[in-house]
Amino acid sequence: MKQEHETPLLKRKPFRGGDWYLQALNRFRKSHIIIRLCIRALIFCVSARVVGAAQRISAPEPQTGTIVGTVTDVRNDVVPGAKAVLDGPASSDHQTVMANDNGLFVFNNVQPGVPYHITVSQTGFANWISPAITLKRNQFLQLTGVKLMIAVAVTTVAVVPNSEQLATQQVEVEEKQRVLGILPSFYAVYDSHPVPLTPKLKFRLAFRTATDPVTFLGTGFLAGMDQAADKFDYQQGAKGYFQRFGARYANLLTNVMVGGAVLPSILHQDPRYVYQGTGTTESRILHALSYPFICRGDNGHLQPNYSSIGGYLASGAIANAYYPESNRGPKLVFSTALADISGTMVNALLAEFLMHRPATKKQQSQAGGN
Repeated sequence: MKQEHETPLLKRKPFRGGDWYLQALNRFRKSHIIIRLCIRALIFCVSARVVGAAQRISAPEPQTGTIVGTVTDVRNDVVPGAKAVLDGPASSDHQTVMANDNGLFVFNNVQPGVPYHITVSQTGFANWISPAITLKRNQFLQLTGVKLMIAVAVTTVAVVPNSEQLATQQVEVEEKQRVLGILPSFYAVYDSHPVPLTPKLKFRLAFRTATDPVTFLGTGFLAGMDQAADKFDYQQGAKGYFQRFGARYANLLTNVMVGGAVLPSILHQDPRYVYQGTGTTESRILHALSYPFICRGDNGHLQPNYSSIGGYLASGAIANAYYPESNRGPKLVFSTALADISGTMVNALLAEFLMHRPATKKQQSQAGGN
């Protein structure tokens, strides 16, 4: 019988169950620590999300408001189609809406805590501007008192003087003109396109010339020369001097009134000398010497000076009524006319070359500005 071999107990390996337990225990402890760390990390992440959500819940976004209004006029009639503009401090705080047929306008999404101004405008009305408006959160504001006033029309009227007023202004300047500051030169005009004179102004110039003090002094001087030369058949002495003075002044008066007022009014001619001022000296002299024979009509065109020629002849003809009988006749007529023509030429030459032209208001203002 085969015998089974058995290992003796003393030779068996000792049982190591305690080592296995310790290893398992260590592994368990490590796994527990890892699990705890994972749980803590998970709790931290969840807590962070919860805190963020709580913060968002505790600080909500500002809730916008609404502004509505109705546009009316001063009679409380609605004004449709008006433009309403909402303006805030920032460029983004700007809205523009149009009022409907009932005059109603609405501004939505108006930020709270921001000061706004509303401007309402419509054609034919003055603009309406509101005081500062600041809404609270989720506020609905009904704007009242949006009344448009009728716009005040500002009309600029340019007052243009008529021709008679302009002519009067020219005459007022001419009445101050004097050659060398002494000799009257009332019949000289320094506008190349003068305004035609009315009959009233023509008689005004003639009367102003005839009554000027220098006219009387000049007449007295010529009367003295006539007496010194024993001209005309007047006696000597004071009586003869005043007779010569009267005859000289009568010649001037008839010449000025007939040739400077009566005939120019009838024939529509301008009795004034029009200053040339440019060109050669010869052309200016010829222009001055032609003054007794060529004038301008009230229409501005050059024409024969019938008025002046008629005045010269009328003066000589009327002189036959008061000069001594021995001096009367055609010779007196033509000698008086020639003397008047010569005087007119001399006056024109003085006005052309020696007259100190008065400065216009425009020239005075320019000089003052400089």
